[in-house]
Amino acid sequence: MTRSRRRIGIIADTHSRVERTRGAVRLLQAAGADLLIHCGDLMNADIVAECAVLPFYFVFGNNDCDSVPELQSAADKYGATCLGWGREVTITTKRIAVVHGHLTSDLRPLRESSPDYLLSGHSHIAGDWFEGTTRRINPGALFRASEFSVALLDLETDELQFLKITKP
Repeated sequence: MTRSRRRIGIIADTHSRVERTRGAVRLLQAAGADLLIHCGDLMNADIVAECAVLPFYFVFGNNDCDSVPELQSAADKYGATCLGWGREVTITTKRIAVVHGHLTSDLRPLRESSPDYLLSGHSHIAGDWFEGTTRRINPGALFRASEFSVALLDLETDELQFLKITKP
């Protein structure tokens, strides 16, 4: 019996930290993640390869400008879904918008569409808050953060967990 994809591992701001990303992905898998979403600043194809062990979606961040062709190629190679600079997807019955968050021009239209969730990164600070009916989630970062973290969101129960990542 195939389990529905209801637990989302959320990652952001990995900044080419392959070993740390690998550890974060393993932790999310062990916690029950069915798919992964990366909120930008991957910076190289190795991050796509590490995350694509599960169904994988990602957006570009401000530090990905020079890596766009490489990341798009990696998405094709590893079967990942590149959402460009930001886009909304539907998973189960939930509308989930994903953006890095560094440009208002990318963020505003997604926010104004009132999705169920709006996932973003950029600040390197974990957060969970509401803007109207939209739940905003920032998983934190795996680079230049006082504490490295990712998040696990259960779409069925709406439960969110922040998971700490030890420094490799």
